[in-house]
Amino acid sequence: MQQTDITIVIPVYNEESNLEPLISRLYPVLGGTGMIFEVIFVNDGSSDNSMDILRRMTEEYPQVKAIEFNGNFGQHMAILAAFEVSSGEMVITLDADLQNPPEEIPGIIAEMQKGHDVVGTVRQKRRDTLFRRIASRVVNMTTNRITGMQMSDYGCMLRGYHRDIVDNINRCGESATFIPALAQTFASRPTEIIVGHEERAAGESKYSLYRLIRLNFDLMTGFSVLPLQLFALFGVMTSLLSLAFAALLFVRRFIVGAEVEGVFTLFAILFFFVGIIILGIGIVGEYVGRIYQEVRKRPRYVIRRMYGFEE
Repeated sequence: MQQTDITIVIPVYNEESNLEPLISRLYPVLGGTGMIFEVIFVNDGSSDNSMDILRRMTEEYPQVKAIEFNGNFGQHMAILAAFEVSSGEMVITLDADLQNPPEEIPGIIAEMQKGHDVVGTVRQKRRDTLFRRIASRVVNMTTNRITGMQMSDYGCMLRGYHRDIVDNINRCGESATFIPALAQTFASRPTEIIVGHEERAAGESKYSLYRLIRLNFDLMTGFSVLPLQLFALFGVMTSLLSLAFAALLFVRRFIVGAEVEGVFTLFAILFFFVGIIILGIGIVGEYVGRIYQEVRKRPRYVIRRMYGFEE
């Protein structure tokens, strides 16, 4: 059996309009590399005809394989499922919405052939809405500060991973994770390249505001305890300031006497600190919730059926 050089991993969720155009552009690109390749689609609980199209592709294209999930488990779980069964020395993840052009794949391959074990990409002239661009910039800056990593574009899933990196990721049993950041922790020679970005050909983005916030929480709590440390430091500073303020009021009472002025200011200060306390409880709760998910040891995803794989 020949060694597979390249594995392309593509998570799919309600992308029936994009699958045919995607494979028509992807296949010539991979064929032009002269390498042995496979394409693994993962249907993440689509409610449209995506699975029917993928099933037909596995019959029409010998290099195409498909994994059908039993429900919707998320983009990163879909990629992890494909990683488990991939065989390529180079594994490249790609979204199915065609916003990341398949024609950029040879550039990733070229960087990996130079010895880089993780190749990230940075979207140039993004075709997203202003809100998405601003939110992405905030996430990138915040995550770099909190985790200590240096990645320019966390949201771009067009990335390349060496077999060693994929094997290390497969050894991790986390119930929630962010694959680009996880791969970065294992990388010894990471790099980034500039890639093009296109408007979505059909359909709509699957990342709502809530899912973007959840993703940011996964990044913060999954790869750093800095939020807890910052909150603890803030608590110490607040305690010292409170003691100083209490001493000031005590001295002022003897000098000026009893007074009722400033009561609303005190209430405003009280409400501010109550809000901070609730925020801290939320941060701690996020970490406790992640621990709870890990302790239960439930399956990260459930596969209904696999197509195109050897028995």
